[in-house]
Amino acid sequence: MGKNKIPTVHFGTTGQMVTRVGLGGEGVLRTTGKIKEAHRTIRSAIAEGITYYDSARVYSDSEVYYGGIWKQDPQTRSRMFQTSKSASRDKLGARKDLDETLQRLHVDYLDLWQIHDVRTVEELSVISGPRGALEAFMEAKKEGKIRFIGVTGHHDPDVLAQAVKELPVDSVMMPVNPVEEVLGGFLTRTLPAALDKGIAVIGMKIFGAGHYIAPHLGVTPELLLRYALSKPITVAIAGCSSASEVETLAAAGRLDQPLGKTELRKLMAPFKEDARRLAFYRGHI
Repeated sequence: MGKNKIPTVHFGTTGQMVTRVGLGGEGVLRTTGKIKEAHRTIRSAIAEGITYYDSARVYSDSEVYYGGIWKQDPQTRSRMFQTSKSASRDKLGARKDLDETLQRLHVDYLDLWQIHDVRTVEELSVISGPRGALEAFMEAKKEGKIRFIGVTGHHDPDVLAQAVKELPVDSVMMPVNPVEEVLGGFLTRTLPAALDKGIAVIGMKIFGAGHYIAPHLGVTPELLLRYALSKPITVAIAGCSSASEVETLAAAGRLDQPLGKTELRKLMAPFKEDARRLAFYRGHI
């Protein structure tokens, strides 16, 4: 018998459906010179039925790896939700990023293009100001080069919540893990802002770049994925470096089993005393 399909969900109010888990743009994809390994990982995700694919202009050869697959099989690409990001804050820089992204991916459009890693109110002001990156995003959407606009961040939950409220975005990408449960912010302010607006929520930093996985304490990738998927998010993404890691990701997407109180209490225990250090991606606490 074949594997059950990974459930799909509405991507916010866009009308698009995506699988509950997606392939992150890190792992083996955030490398150079590992075409065979990267292609095996992407093909494994396709075979598992994953439809959401993450990348960014600054993620080494991630876009190039994807492009090698989509160039060979554009029909498969048409069924997938391909995303990328631009970290440029000005219009010209963002347009240049998009042109290079589309070329590297061998695609005519992105399903989702995201304003990458917004950290400060000052950055947000530049992005949304005259000749800021937002102008490039809006123009690209009108031209059909992108379908939807998103914003990402993992430094300041209040800044990201402000971006969600003020920018014309269809999605937000934010950290979702037990550290955030302890600290509050992304789960208590950014997430409610996104839910109030009805936009899609993409959970990242599920494993804390691998730092949170501690089997001897009962903290496994499966449990961290189940934790993320127990939150009211749209899709959880994780970088993978092998077919077995992709299989774990896909299995979590198929498993509709919320964490029980005992499981949650046991999972949270190792994170409570050292949460600030473990939130290394915030950079300022």
